[in-house]
Amino acid sequence: MTRNQSLNNPAYRRIALGLLLLALCTWTPSPAFATNKTIRAVMHSPLRVTDPILTTAYITRNHGYMIYDTLLGTDDKFAVRPQMADWSVSADKLTYSFTLRDGLKWHDGTPVTAADCVASIRRWAAKDGLGQLILDNTETLQATNDKTITLRLRNPLGFVLDAFGKLSSYPPFMMPKRIAETSSDKAITEHIGSGPFKFSAKEFQPGVRAVYERNKDYVPRPEKVSWTAGGKRVLVDRVEWVVMPDPQTQIGALQSGEIDLIEDIPFDLIPTLERNRNIQVRGTDPLGSQIVGRMNFLYPPFNKVEIRRAAMLALNQKDFLDALVGNPKYYRLCGAMFACNSALATDIGAKSLFSKNMDAARKALKASGYDGTPVVILHPTDVGILKTHPVVAAQLLRQAGFKVDLQAMDWQTVVSRRASQKPPAEGGWNMFFTLWAGSDVVDPLVNQNLIGRGKNGGWFGWPDDPKLEQYRAAYAQAVTPDERKKIAAELQAYAYDQVIYIPLGQFARQTAWRKDLTGIVDSPIPLFWNLDKK
Repeated sequence: MTRNQSLNNPAYRRIALGLLLLALCTWTPSPAFATNKTIRAVMHSPLRVTDPILTTAYITRNHGYMIYDTLLGTDDKFAVRPQMADWSVSADKLTYSFTLRDGLKWHDGTPVTAADCVASIRRWAAKDGLGQLILDNTETLQATNDKTITLRLRNPLGFVLDAFGKLSSYPPFMMPKRIAETSSDKAITEHIGSGPFKFSAKEFQPGVRAVYERNKDYVPRPEKVSWTAGGKRVLVDRVEWVVMPDPQTQIGALQSGEIDLIEDIPFDLIPTLERNRNIQVRGTDPLGSQIVGRMNFLYPPFNKVEIRRAAMLALNQKDFLDALVGNPKYYRLCGAMFACNSALATDIGAKSLFSKNMDAARKALKASGYDGTPVVILHPTDVGILKTHPVVAAQLLRQAGFKVDLQAMDWQTVVSRRASQKPPAEGGWNMFFTLWAGSDVVDPLVNQNLIGRGKNGGWFGWPDDPKLEQYRAAYAQAVTPDERKKIAAELQAYAYDQVIYIPLGQFARQTAWRKDLTGIVDSPIPLFWNLDKK
């Protein structure tokens, strides 16, 4: 039978049609094929740690904002606004009532309750500096009904709403009670939120790819979106975070349309992208980022303040900024622990960071009694914006007379290892470097580096310093801007004297995206709601 005869044969056509219908009924499209709109982004780091209360790593925070929501949000004027809940405050400023809005569901379909939120607040507050201060002053925190969370304080605090709406490190993400009751020092194993995206656990490849699908049940607020406040409207079906370690590969993929966005562009590659009329390059964080060096206070040599001071003398901001950024157009020398251009900005205590003081560093190290104990520096090699600082520090510290052990690893290993309180010889560390967004260091209460609670509640490095806590408590109680500014300056001078941490300059990170991606806003956090793709 010829081909034309077969097509004209009714029996043949019936068989072929049946086979086609069978194929259509049994065929399951792949996720990539099934979606209409997918944004593919290369983030600043691969995602491996997925618990946003376990670490302050920004990639984990960004993951948190995809799938979780917060009781309150912060807009682009730094004003706190309702998100999951509205609030009221008693006349004596001691009782805060938060009422959940209608339509809130967890990703498993169950309703969000006040009891879930109470458990989430407690887990968050065990790690966060502002949360710790709230718990220190809490008389009761309870769910008075399914939709109302009631916080009763022993003393008035002026930052409660700011804490519940804080943008970062650590944001108070809400989780189901059964998950939130996990200890804050133990990783959660379920990733169920009530936010605008759902985490596709079955597609997650740690360090390779993370996938988020639109939460069709999410009910956004009616207001216009602004940072983490207002209506989080998801306009695409999927967001994929893909890992491309090589910057040149990233650039090629963006230009060809294989990916839509690169969160952090190496500064030397910016001119290449600026020549492409289909690509937009811009710094999207209005406050910029601060390079930070952090020492471990638990073990030699940096458990001794004289040795910490010698190390700080060896480091200067310009060497770090030139190595990372190069072009002064994108950076500035800045000794302000609370970020330049902020209300509390001052250079008090930072003078040595603006010049090279190697002779002074050598003399100080010799006088300190340093015995040659190796300085173990954690060196992430897979994140361009983080990998230069340890190399620069190692070179400068060696010139000053330190013995340095620079240990290479990926960033997520750094994130996990810096949480270890073991001695450096047993998998611990002496020093690491990171970045803080300006919004995360703008005052003594949000700046995690300045917590002095040691092993129990302090940030990695764990300085046990009651005087730091006294300054932070005084700042929390201060009423006028002048009082707050005076306390912040005294705290900064003290922190530099004790070398609690070392600010190593401020710069503007640059993001690039294809122009068919719309809805990008300037924000301290990369936000994927309200983004659309032509």
